[in-house]
Amino acid sequence: MGDPVTVTTKKKCCKSGPRCKRCPVVWKRLESEGLAVRINKRTYEPAGKIPKKKMKAARH
Repeated sequence: MGDPVTVTTKKKCCKSGPRCKRCPVVWKRLESEGLAVRINKRTYEPAGKIPKKKMKAARH
């Protein structure tokens, strides 16, 4: 079991700190860094393995 092929985000951000891994804001930030590709409104595909530091930075 590796990384998921696609990630479906939640409908709305809960604005908790740090943000959860399924938050749409987190995946929008990862997309702007080139680490994810948006498939449709709520579905993203990671571009390979996302480094832990990049995920942590996107969540804060």
